[in-house]
Amino acid sequence: MSRPEFRSVISVMLACLLTVSAGAAEKPEKKSAQTELDLYVTATEAWHMLQENSDAVLVDVRDPVEIKFTGFATPTRIHVPWMLADLSGWSDKKSSWAMAKNPAFEQQLSDKLAALSVAKNAPIIIMCRSGSTRSAPAVNMLAAQGYSNVWTVVDGFEGSTLKEGDSKGVRAVNGWRNSGLPWSYKVDPAVAWQPVK
Repeated sequence: MSRPEFRSVISVMLACLLTVSAGAAEKPEKKSAQTELDLYVTATEAWHMLQENSDAVLVDVRDPVEIKFTGFATPTRIHVPWMLADLSGWSDKKSSWAMAKNPAFEQQLSDKLAALSVAKNAPIIIMCRSGSTRSAPAVNMLAAQGYSNVWTVVDGFEGSTLKEGDSKGVRAVNGWRNSGLPWSYKVDPAVAWQPVK
C-alpha cells in the first residue's frame, strides 16, 4: 500500500471513529454502569447502530421472567441472562425475590457469539433493564475475552424512572420500549435462552 493510500485509509478510519464517538451516550456517573471499554449508547443510538451495521449484534442479558412481563427488543440476536430470579430466596433489602448470577453466563454467551461467528471487533450491544448492574459487567467480561467493540445501552430496555407525579418510580422515561423502537412480548424461540438440562 502506498503512503497516500495508507493516509486515506487512516483518514477514513479516524472519521468513522469520530462519528461513532460524537453520537455516543455520555459516560454514566454511577460506577456500576461504567465499563472498561467506555463505550456507551442510548437505546435509540443502539437501534441506529444495528440499522447501519449488519455485523452489529444486540444481546439481552435480562432474566426470562422480566422479558415475559415487560417485552423483548425484536432485533435481539442473543439472549443470555446475567442473573436469574432465585425463587427459593428472598431479599429483605429489595423486598422481593433474590437474584443469583447465572453460573454459566460466560460460557453460554461465548458459545452464542461463536455460533453467530461474531468477530472480536464487531459491534456488540449489551442491554439489560436500565443499563447498569448487568450490562456493564457483561461488557467487561467480553472485553477480558478480547472483544474490543462492546457497548452498553445506558437506558436499557425499560429506561429511567419518572421522578414526580402519580406514576413516580415507574420506568417510563427513555429506554428501548419507551423510545418507540421495535419490541414485542413474543420472543423468537431460536434467540430465547433455555436453561441447561
